[in-house]
Amino acid sequence: MRLHVYIDGFNLYYGCFKNSKYKWLNINKLSCLLFPNHEISKIKYFTALVKIRENDSDYDKPNRQQVYLRALKTLPNVEIIKGTFLTHSILMKNAEEKGYTKVIKTEEKGTDVNIASHLINDGYKGLYDMAIVISNDSDLVEPIKIVIEELNLPVVVISPYEKNTIELKKIASFVKKIREGVLKESQFAGIISDSVGDIVLPESWR
Repeated sequence: MRLHVYIDGFNLYYGCFKNSKYKWLNINKLSCLLFPNHEISKIKYFTALVKIRENDSDYDKPNRQQVYLRALKTLPNVEIIKGTFLTHSILMKNAEEKGYTKVIKTEEKGTDVNIASHLINDGYKGLYDMAIVISNDSDLVEPIKIVIEELNLPVVVISPYEKNTIELKKIASFVKKIREGVLKESQFAGIISDSVGDIVLPESWR
């Protein structure tokens, strides 16, 4: 059975390993361990390039992301699809007192739409026999429903968080979890190489 895997990169990061030691994740190996005896024909990784905000002290974030994206590009069945970050000021209601406060809000734009578009388009083209969606974004309910009900193709939803959202759990063909042992076994080697040279696991991720 041919599988296509659609990964919401930031959802995976914040839900699964932001505070863990498993950030150096080989997503092909992860997919193979989650679905042994299946052909992982394509993995699409959806993300946006990190931007540093004025109050952010971690200036190395974009560099680490670039190193990781370079590592992912060594995997022949992986495609990286980029969205964008938008930063704007908005008024938000104060939690413990009257009035509003002006805050800077950064939002990732495009990932849910991109996942939905690729999921449906690839399904219509008959490129997979089963789709795997790694995300907990309830905005993906409708495209998943279209693939299952209109294209008659199964869609497995894997939440990077402890639980799936109720909406996704209801519509998915079935759901699956990412366990710590699988994450541990799915790490890149500390040093890998591409045509440019060595790609080294970032120091702060060790």
